[in-house]
Amino acid sequence: MTTVQLQAPAVRPKVVARTGLHAVLAANVVVVAALFAESGASANALVLLGRLTGLYGALLMAFQLLLVARLPWLDRRLGMDRLTSWHRWVGFSLLWLLVAHAVFITLGYAQPASLPPVDEFVSLATTVDGVLRAIVALLVIMVVGGVSARWARRRMAYETWHFIHLYTYIAVVLAFSHQIGTGTTFTASPAATAYWWGLWGFALGSVVVGRLVLPLWRNLRHRLRVAAVVPESPDVVSIYITGRHLDRLPARAGQFFLWRFLTRDRWWQANPFSLSAAPDGRHLRLTAKALGPGSASLRALKPGTRVFAEGPYGAFTTMHRTRPNTLLIAGGVGITPIRALLEELRGHVVVLYRVSRPRDAVLLHEMRGLAQARGAVLHVVTGPSDGAPLGPQALAHAVPDIRDRDVFVCGPPGMTGAVLQSLRDLGVPKRQVHAERFSLAS
Repeated sequence: MTTVQLQAPAVRPKVVARTGLHAVLAANVVVVAALFAESGASANALVLLGRLTGLYGALLMAFQLLLVARLPWLDRRLGMDRLTSWHRWVGFSLLWLLVAHAVFITLGYAQPASLPPVDEFVSLATTVDGVLRAIVALLVIMVVGGVSARWARRRMAYETWHFIHLYTYIAVVLAFSHQIGTGTTFTASPAATAYWWGLWGFALGSVVVGRLVLPLWRNLRHRLRVAAVVPESPDVVSIYITGRHLDRLPARAGQFFLWRFLTRDRWWQANPFSLSAAPDGRHLRLTAKALGPGSASLRALKPGTRVFAEGPYGAFTTMHRTRPNTLLIAGGVGITPIRALLEELRGHVVVLYRVSRPRDAVLLHEMRGLAQARGAVLHVVTGPSDGAPLGPQALAHAVPDIRDRDVFVCGPPGMTGAVLQSLRDLGVPKRQVHAERFSLAS
């Protein structure tokens, strides 16, 4: 066996991106505090607290837009799952800041006027320009926060949840207009005005570029169409996509797209599917299992069907390797990005493919062929759905040098969580573990 020496990057891409985001947020926190102090402290303490929480709420709202803008530089380094997780937790922080802003402002103005808080709240809403818009924005954010809670999200179709989430952009516009109309810090100095216009312009511009301009430009350039629909098993199908200049599409093995097939009954559905083969500049391939109405209907697609694809997305790529040898762990249909990675990886590779029954092993014939061609070791692990087959002892037995390998894990959330715990128990360094939590698309 030939050992491939891999030179690990001096600074890992994830660290650079994460540190950069933290630094940008921290610097803006300082700038906002400085601008707030410069604006003066003529009001009472409650009003000052209300203004400060409002300013930091505006900052977090702009930061939220950056997290969901799907900018390629950030996405390739951090991954959409991590960015979405941060977006979720920042969103809850934003909600509480805006609630605090409303409460402190209301109490602060009610105190000198000797009015009950409710009467003062009504008075502000009906007499001060921009306050009613801010109240509507807060209500919209509260609704979006409610449907983003895990218990609500599980009971809602993705398209419904996504549609409700779009109202956040209306809340952003309303909040920004409120800040322009009533925010004393916004107009306290030319520097403050320039800062806030610049912040909002950059945040909104990032969303427009990442979520609108770039997808439209790429699809106009590549003109994607279905080339072939190939059944892999009774409930699994592979879709081959062709188009123009695919060699210029910056897709890598392990990434995914949001696929929208432009038929009468599917054009409005966007499903996330990973590439199941490394991009070769001629075509793209996705492989999906019939897990719901959306993925089940893929078998009926006709060659020539136009495709609108957003992406590529994801940090589940060889860009983040730190060691010369690799362990790939897949569960179920999570084999699709693992199979693509196997094509691209160099060095010695071990693949553990976890399925309930041998007949559930999707693309197994391809995996065996690739493993043989590349000198990789393939183990198909079958049995009950508990974590024992991929527990610490089982992993250490199958891959004795596991601590000296990069480990890529993709599968259902339960399996992925169990494997990540096993890797921690075995002492595999965190920087060598790369996971993508495979969510079942419907």
